[in-house]
Parts: sequence; structure tokens; C-alpha cells
Amino acid sequence: MAQDNKKQVEQITDMEVDFAQWFTDVCTKAELIDYSSVKGMFIYRPYGYAIWENIQSYLDKKFKETGHTNVAMPMLIPESLLQKEKDHVEGFAPECAWVTLGGSEELEEKLCIRPTSETLFCDHWSHIVHSWRDLPLLYNQWCSVLRWEKTSRPFLRHREFLWQEGHTLHATAEEAIAETEQMLNVYADLCENLLAMPVVKGLKTDKEKFAGAERTYTIECMMHDKKALQNGTSHYFGDGFAKAFGIAFSDRENKQVTPYETSWGLSTRTIGGIIMTHGDNRGLVLPPRIAPIQVIVIPVAQHKEGVIEANTAVMDRLKAAGFRVQMDDSDQSPGWKFAQYEMKGVPLRLELGPKDMEKNQCVLVRRDSGEKTFVSLDGIEETVAKMLDDIHDGLYARAKRNLEENTFPAFSLDEAKAIQEEKGGFIKTMWCGSLECEMKMKEEAGMTSRCIPFAQERLGDTCAICGKPAQKMIYWGVAY
Repeated sequence: MAQDNKKQVEQITDMEVDFAQWFTDVCTKAELIDYSSVKGMFIYRPYGYAIWENIQSYLDKKFKETGHTNVAMPMLIPESLLQKEKDHVEGFAPECAWVTLGGSEELEEKLCIRPTSETLFCDHWSHIVHSWRDLPLLYNQWCSVLRWEKTSRPFLRHREFLWQEGHTLHATAEEAIAETEQMLNVYADLCENLLAMPVVKGLKTDKEKFAGAERTYTIECMMHDKKALQNGTSHYFGDGFAKAFGIAFSDRENKQVTPYETSWGLSTRTIGGIIMTHGDNRGLVLPPRIAPIQVIVIPVAQHKEGVIEANTAVMDRLKAAGFRVQMDDSDQSPGWKFAQYEMKGVPLRLELGPKDMEKNQCVLVRRDSGEKTFVSLDGIEETVAKMLDDIHDGLYARAKRNLEENTFPAFSLDEAKAIQEEKGGFIKTMWCGSLECEMKMKEEAGMTSRCIPFAQERLGDTCAICGKPAQKMIYWGVAY
């Protein structure tokens, strides 16, 4: 059994040796994803797609609780439509893929495969919005989008990826801003309470904000290797898109006014974040609330009389209590099974054999810590529930320590550069707000701005880069 276990673990590279290769190994060996015959496009295997389904189910419920309705827009955008908002089209132009033929005939106007859907929603709204009574419009779409990336990595950077994109229209700027902040908090709640991923919430700089937005709100997460992952964004557009598309309505005084728009999105790159936040050298480690299998039942000495039946009975009890449970009674060795489900990140392993049956007990093994506990089968449902919550809390605490212990203040560009080279992580400094200083940090220290955090600290009175007066504290880092 030990040899089987060792062989299975050797299939992945240690993260300390090559983090990028470790990540790719986990994606493929844990059966989350596979490469397709089209460069930059990936196949979501059943186990990986099940994780996305759990995220989708959680978010869809939250969206509906906050009054949003699901819709579906076309996947093709006429070039003339895309051109209506100048900043938007310029921001996405390098990533657009175009359809120029319909069957064997050349199209009169080429069509863009959607990189995002703001223009489609705006075109639709220009036809249906007439009165203040029509607002707000609170829409969400689950779909795939296409962005012609030069390089690709599983989950982190696909040419085609799955996501949700929310689009809303409001009578006032105040309502639209409140919407963007509300939806950012929904994303933060998902990360912290479902995915056990602590976040830094804040505003993107003008340089890093979404193309066409007045403000972009973001949640930033820190990975095992101390790099940043942008894990969800929410955008306030003001009335720029509405004006470009001729959207107007009669207000309560019967005056023609322009509405205010938002959009917000979270994609399958979140799964990459889960892997890089919690995984280890044995493979994937899944937070229990998102795991497709929360408990894997492994019969011990399954050839002996009554063992399969006893394991099935425990599995059925846990399923009836609402847990996602499977049993592996295949002819693989126990060691192979242990390593297989460790690789797949299943939070709890339940072992039950003849000796356990005599004592009315089983063994529970935690994926996060490897801790083994003998527990009574009486009240197994409550025991499993508590242990899964403990695993979630432990994963969150560990990720929180990683974030806090690898976030450093710096008071000059040279100090920020030295810290990044020596330790990595997030660097927080005061910043004057100029693009020149932002570019200098990127060029000389290799870091981009991550966000202007809502939780501001006063680290001093001057910009760490140029020495001029500064009012804002900003986070910098190397990002995926």
C-alpha cells in the first residue's frame, strides 16, 4: 500500500521545485481539466466542471436573492455595435476574434465573438427602456466568452472561459454605485465563506480599471507562491455607455434623462485560485463547501462478509443528511485509493473495516492535515458536519496567515523592490495617484497595482515612489 501511495504522489512536481508545473500537474492529475485540439481552449472534465457547478449554484441563489434575473444574449456582436463605445472597443480590440464568413459567403459586416456583453445589453436596453417605471433592470448571464490570449494556462488564462456577467441599469448614479459595491460583497462572501479564501477589497487604479468603466471594484487574493489573483470585479460605468447607445427614459417629472449602468463578473479562473490557495504536494485540497465529493468512503478488507453492506449503510446515512458522499469499492488497493482521493482533494476519508464494525466505529481522515480520528458511528452525521466546518475554518485561517504574513509596508521604491525580490507578497505604500509613478513601479520593481484598499492605512504623508504628497495607500504585487 505504501508503495502505491508513493507512486501516485510522485506523479506531481513539488511546488517548491516548480510552482507552475505543480499547478499544471494538479489540474490534469486531479482530473479537473484537459487540453483540447485548439490552442488556448480547454476541456472541463466532470470533476472540474462539478466544482464550477457548485460555485454557480451558490452565486445564482445569491443573485436571485438580490433581485437579479437570468437572461441569454447572442454570442456574436456586429462590429458597428462594438465600435459605439470608444474606450471599450480599444480595450478589447487586441483580444477579439472575428467571424467573416457565413457558410461559404462573406458577411456584409464582420461579427465579433463576444469577449464581454456590455454592447449587447446596451443595444437591447435602448429598445425597451422608456420610463422610470422600467428601472432598475437587474440582469445576469451565465455563458462563455472568447478572448484571443497570446498565452494560456489551465483555469488562469483561457481563450474561451466560463463565467457569469451581471449587467444592470439604474435611474441614479447612487443606485448604480450601491449595486457595484453590493455585488463585490457577494463575491467576497463567496470567497471567504465557501472557498475559504481571504480577500482584499478595493478600487482599481484608472490604468487597471475595466475598459469603459468609471470605477472598477476588485477582490484580490494571495496564492501559495505569494502572487496575486484578481478573483472578481464589479464595474460602475456611469452614463457613458447609455449615452453612446442612446438609452434614455422619462423621469418622474417627465424629463428625458440618461440612466446609469454597471457590470460585474466572476469566472472559472476562481478554480485556479482554489488550487493555488489550498493545494499541497499531494495534490488538490478542496474546501468542503465547494467539494463535489465531501466524504469518500473506503471499505477496508471489503472482501470480508458484511463490510460492503456496513459501508453502504454509513454512506446512505450521510447522503440522507445532505452530504455529497461516494464509496469506492473497486478492486484497486487501499493505498491507491487513499492517494487517488488525496490527489482529488476530497476533504474527508471514511474507512470502515471488520474491526471497526465490532466496535461500532469508523476512521475519519482529514485531507488538509492528514489527522486520523476514530469516531463512533452513533451520531456520525453530526461528527462529519463539525469536522467539515473545522476543515473550512482551518483552510481559511491558513490562507489568512499567508496573506497577513506576506503583506509588507514600504516607504520607497528601492525598499519595495528589495522586499519583492527577497520575500514576494503584497507591498503596501502611500501613492500620489499619478500614472507616472504607477508605471515606474511596474518597470523598476516588476509589480502592478492590485487595488486601493477600502481599509486604508496612513503609512506616511508622501508617495513612496516620487516623494510628493500622497493621500492614498495602495497594494502592489506580481499577479497572475
